[in-house]
Amino acid sequence: MEEKPEGVFTLFVAGGSSRSRTAIASLRQICAEHFPNDCDLTIVDVLKEPELAEEKNVLATPTLIREKPLPSVRLIGDLSDKVRLLAYLNLPSHQASEAKSQS
Repeated sequence: MEEKPEGVFTLFVAGGSSRSRTAIASLRQICAEHFPNDCDLTIVDVLKEPELAEEKNVLATPTLIREKPLPSVRLIGDLSDKVRLLAYLNLPSHQASEAKSQS
């Protein structure tokens, strides 16, 4: 029986804009750091697949949907601030970990 990935994310972007590229890079880095062998990241270009955006009620890009770990979270807008993004996703940042270890 195949196990489901620990992190399941769907990122909706609009084409190859700089915001789209930044969002994709941020999410790939988070997957690599927090779910090294257990991340399922699906990237949906709403210009190419508008029906998927409609199905998930995505009205703006970039939109990130975290389906796992639960609870599900939906983030809309600028995903370039990694520390803030980690906080919204309720994932530990390395800065927070380092501060705790120094105390």
